[in-house]
Amino acid sequence: MSWTPKATLLVALAAGALALGGVALPVTDQPRFCASCHNIAPSYESWTKSSHKDVTCVDCHVRPGLEGWLRDKAWNGSKDVAISLFGTPTDAHNLKATVGSPMCLGCHRQILRVSEVAPRDLPPPVKDVGLIMSHRKHMEAFAARGQGEGCTTCHAGIVHDAPIKGYPIVIPRGHVSADTKPWFPDHPDGSSLRTRALADCFRCHDGKTEYRGTVLNRKCETCHLADKIKDFLAL
Repeated sequence: MSWTPKATLLVALAAGALALGGVALPVTDQPRFCASCHNIAPSYESWTKSSHKDVTCVDCHVRPGLEGWLRDKAWNGSKDVAISLFGTPTDAHNLKATVGSPMCLGCHRQILRVSEVAPRDLPPPVKDVGLIMSHRKHMEAFAARGQGEGCTTCHAGIVHDAPIKGYPIVIPRGHVSADTKPWFPDHPDGSSLRTRALADCFRCHDGKTEYRGTVLNRKCETCHLADKIKDFLAL
């Protein structure tokens, strides 16, 4: 087999592309690199202080497999860069990135068993207030509603918002006596991030919404052990 100059050039280009990709792809997976092009300053800053600070952007925002990489990283990433360079980027406080529940459950599969363990084994402060709500049932309800809800419906701010007064988990504002001081997010009024941060369990448990013919009421005993919650109520 004889090599022509054209064939040699094509092989050299292909080898160069592979070598460049081998170097560039790991670099572009780093959160600092993402923040250098994407308009995500508030989200990046909150991530560096969160419990997920060792989890990269692509771990949550890029679905596994070739299709996920092409859609979530190659296409969406290139589109955002083009908008940043030649268009008008969305305000950082109005970004609406989606993280699918399968991405969360890849690391947190055990969360589906939270309501299936003995109350004595629940982690604080969940144990303190006797919270026994079922994550599995909520995931099933979200799937039945078919509105794209999932883990981030309740835990959207766990990475990209400051913990509410240091709470490591989601606790509705003003809900228990441990949360006596008013709390409001730093995001601008009317922004998507502020609206998201102010949402809590009562968005569904409002005494009006129904699921399988049952109204989701606001009674404490719906989610808490009665002998536990009475000492923690703020209302």
